[in-house]
Amino acid sequence: MAAFTVQQGKRYRATITLGGIERWASNEMIAGKLREAGFSEVVVSGVGNTRTAEAVWSGADTTGEMPAQVTDIVQV
Repeated sequence: MAAFTVQQGKRYRATITLGGIERWASNEMIAGKLREAGFSEVVVSGVGNTRTAEAVWSGADTTGEMPAQVTDIVQV
């Protein structure tokens, strides 16, 4: 897994690639997980294996490991 730093108040867009049974997760379930992690203003779109999520990091600046499902992330 790769480390990534999120900064307070910044907006990020991530590509989420799901495999197996994960692909059946609803966009709202994915958004809920992002909210639990500390993001706000979360919007998830797409269906099946590939989803796009956009959200604002609400917490303090933090560096952590990205989950394997996050295949691309950029600040927007």
